[in-house]
Amino acid sequence: MGVPRRQAILCLLGPTLALLSACSAVPLDSPAPSGASPGTAPVAAPASRPVKVLLITLYGPEAQAWQPKLNWTRRYQVPGLSPNFPTVQCTDDDVCLMTTDMGHSNAAASTMAAVFNGPFDLSRAYFLVTGVGGINPNVGTVGSATWARYVVDFGLAHEFDAREKPADWAFGYFGIKSANPDVKPPLRYGTELFRVDEALLQKALRLSRGATLADTAEAQAYRARYPQATARAAPSVIQCDTASGDTYWHGEILGNWATKWTALLTDGQGTYCTTQQEDNAVFEALRRGAIAGRLDLKRVAVMRTGSNFERPHPGQSALESLNTKSGGYPAATANLYNAAWPVVRDIVTNWEQWRVGVPLP
Repeated sequence: MGVPRRQAILCLLGPTLALLSACSAVPLDSPAPSGASPGTAPVAAPASRPVKVLLITLYGPEAQAWQPKLNWTRRYQVPGLSPNFPTVQCTDDDVCLMTTDMGHSNAAASTMAAVFNGPFDLSRAYFLVTGVGGINPNVGTVGSATWARYVVDFGLAHEFDAREKPADWAFGYFGIKSANPDVKPPLRYGTELFRVDEALLQKALRLSRGATLADTAEAQAYRARYPQATARAAPSVIQCDTASGDTYWHGEILGNWATKWTALLTDGQGTYCTTQQEDNAVFEALRRGAIAGRLDLKRVAVMRTGSNFERPHPGQSALESLNTKSGGYPAATANLYNAAWPVVRDIVTNWEQWRVGVPLP
């Protein structure tokens, strides 16, 4: 009998994690401070670099939405970050920016590296995930900024090829250890579902709803091909939920499954609207940091902007929809800064309130 898969993975990772934990992050312009000590509650590390906000982007264009807007005065090279994005940038106001690289594996590894290998005091930091994603036209439109209450893993499921599924099933996907697509599975992995702190979510919505959002003429013309009022509307800031999965899926049927899956895992409380590849991985990495006493998981917010519709309009095939240019991408990347900056600015400006928790309205 072979070694069980989970045990084998731990055996392989053990030496690597031990090596990483012995590394220290090196600022490119100063000696490296010491790291934080684990604890049951967030504890400031001696001589470490304080952080008020850590902006977590997932690939280059998302980071580029922020880079020209702020004055980045320090860069820290952190062991374990993606070779494509090996540094964390910070301002004198203690706002920092990192890029994980795309997909679950990169997102988890890079976030863990920043938390455990970086020279950062994250004990009172707020973490804002800001990335683009496909958007459900039944809920929102390209260019809109969405703040998630629930972060759902779309990929942790059984799957039958649609040609082999039971004839009376609408989908070939169903939860692991559940009887059919209508039954909520036991959450055995512990990473299937995360919930954002409600006070932080409501504060982020309140601060960002007045933001001026970018739009494009191409996106306006493309929206008009969809019958839904939500799809045809101008970009806005809304609350709805996000589904993570490494498979870059597309189409009406899988979009309907994402809606059903989100509702199933959240007991009918969640409303699926965006699809992306990283957020559950980032959240779990931050949860590990919280368990180790490095950070407060109640200070994590997730914002996704709609770069494209994740399903076709009437008369369009799924393949045509996937390959089309909707004009939403430039607006979506610009609106990462436009929608999230009011939150960042308020945290920095009113830090004496934010440092002890989310201020009351």
